[in-house]
Amino acid sequence: MNDLRSIWFESDQLHFIDQTQIPFNTKIISTGSYERIAQAIERLEIRGAPLIGVAAAYAIFLGLRQTQADENQSFEYIYNRLLRTRPTAVNLLHALELMKKVYEKAADPALLLQELKAAAEKFHLDDINSCDNIAQNGLQIFNGKSNVLTHCNTGSFAASGGGTALNVIKNAFRNGLVGDVYVDETRPLLQGARLNAFELDNAGIPFKIITDSMAATVLSRGNIDFVITGADRIARNGDTANKIGTLGLAVLCKYYNIPFYIAAPETTIDRAISTGEDIIIEERSPKEMFNINDIKITLPDYKFFNPSFDISPGNLIKAIITDKKVYYFPYSF
Repeated sequence: MNDLRSIWFESDQLHFIDQTQIPFNTKIISTGSYERIAQAIERLEIRGAPLIGVAAAYAIFLGLRQTQADENQSFEYIYNRLLRTRPTAVNLLHALELMKKVYEKAADPALLLQELKAAAEKFHLDDINSCDNIAQNGLQIFNGKSNVLTHCNTGSFAASGGGTALNVIKNAFRNGLVGDVYVDETRPLLQGARLNAFELDNAGIPFKIITDSMAATVLSRGNIDFVITGADRIARNGDTANKIGTLGLAVLCKYYNIPFYIAAPETTIDRAISTGEDIIIEERSPKEMFNINDIKITLPDYKFFNPSFDISPGNLIKAIITDKKVYYFPYSF
């Protein structure tokens, strides 16, 4: 189902599209350095919870490959360097823990790199298959041709396959189930206006970009059938961390009696935490708010508050669509 490849591994190098350049430039970066991959995750050249996990898995392999030339770069050092790149998305931790188990269980040091590479490749393939399954399971929420509103980017720029929430939309469109798609611009980094719009345009799906502050007006007019977004971490009670602005949509949907859905891999459910209060919310540089493409839009010496995510309570979410099944509230993960 995937119609865009944002990341791939070839000739012992990770190749990825620099998402900060979209939609004006499709710049491909190729690297064999785990540190360069860590920087790419921090800079949002690579972003989206599932895609971060895939990149981190390959980075572990490449990092251990580098240790053959630099003994100061231990597995623990590489692991911790990658772990601190983005604290909110659980997919990063899941990938790192998977690679850690392979590292610790390796019986033959001579085969370690081969086993790490195979594990990263399997993790990558599993993510592609997960995206396809989410898209198929997502068809269950459609009762006919629907107009949809979505937030941030949850397509092929967010995962190594077709994506999560946007992949549900793309698959439903192919099945004649989507009318118009309203795309929140998603301030401050405009993942909706840049990335979602790019993907929808490539797929030939009708869409309209709106500013985040227009969502209430759009939803109040009664022509949106449901809202669907992705997720970066989901607690056992369904509380969901996603891109800042998602909570506002969940509250608006409750007020206007519009279904609000989440689409994410099963691995995004963090069964180790009971509620959203246990989720660490990343705060990013104020530069993202006073600056767009190196053009200042306000004075940089003002004070800023820039949380990258918010928490939508589980009782505001009608259902969570994963690659395994569709969970309806109240949840029993």
